[in-house]
Amino acid sequence: MKGASKTIARVLEEIRKHQRFCIIGHQRPDGDCIGSQIALTLALQNDARDVVCWNQDPVPHKLQFLDPSHIMSCPTAEQPFDCVIAVDSASLDRVGEVVDFISHRKVLINIDHHASNTRYGDLNWIAPAEPSSGELVYRLLKAARWPIKNQIADCLFTAISTDTGSFQYPTTRPSTYVIAGDLVSKGADLSTICDEVYQSYPLPRVKLLKHVYNQFKLTNDNEIAYFWLRPADYHRTGATRDDTEGLIDHIRNIEPVVVACLFEELEPEVIRISLRSKSPLVNVSDIAKQFSGGGHKAAAGARVTGKPMTIQRRVVKAIRSALKEGKQADRISSR
Repeated sequence: MKGASKTIARVLEEIRKHQRFCIIGHQRPDGDCIGSQIALTLALQNDARDVVCWNQDPVPHKLQFLDPSHIMSCPTAEQPFDCVIAVDSASLDRVGEVVDFISHRKVLINIDHHASNTRYGDLNWIAPAEPSSGELVYRLLKAARWPIKNQIADCLFTAISTDTGSFQYPTTRPSTYVIAGDLVSKGADLSTICDEVYQSYPLPRVKLLKHVYNQFKLTNDNEIAYFWLRPADYHRTGATRDDTEGLIDHIRNIEPVVVACLFEELEPEVIRISLRSKSPLVNVSDIAKQFSGGGHKAAAGARVTGKPMTIQRRVVKAIRSALKEGKQADRISSR
């Protein structure tokens, strides 16, 4: 913890040198990314800094309640910044087109919790043991003694809740509940957050989920589940890519399934892979790394080019090998 405190102090020391900031996050942002970006933006604005909040992609519909003033935007022209802060982005490639608009800067600070982070910043605060980037931003705000007002509390609670699977993933730590409780005491609106994030789904998403249940496949004695999403599926259901968030968990939650995999065809021969594991014996981040991706032990992904069925065979083979190795390691350790 002492090492983390020193890193936080260095980050704050650097922040306090500057006036004009840009807060960026990864493309196709999720709750942790959006919550962390907006919370940090608001905190800096409250501290009388000039701040813009940029992302290549817009805020998904179900998370727009976090940004009623439309703080987050897509960049349209390069601007000069004193300091760019990237949150929840394991590599600079993950911020997508935003990277083309932030080259005129004095310093880049990289704040993230992914073990696969490439440490691309001039100053890096990487904490793989933390279950979300939202917790890192919370710790930064507390160390800076910046007030956590209602909207910031909403953003950080949403960030932490979504990246811990609503506090269900094994990465969730006792301190996570303490932080969540503090955010509630500071005004996080649990009723609104739960309704918007977990209990309000547009009909097209439900139609897409129906497609998933009808089409998913099981293999390896039902331990591996996988499904495909193609452009035609979005067209037929009226869904968008924003509606895919959380679909893989429905398949992961089937009792015999250990690893679930989503293959999403972004364009011909460009496939996004999402992986979820519910066993400590299978680290899907290691699987994703085989395809130049990364993530966490229980949730990871990659983007791969090639023939769809070739990619499917390679990924399923890698999952099968990881399951076999995990079982072997478990047998050895239990002797």
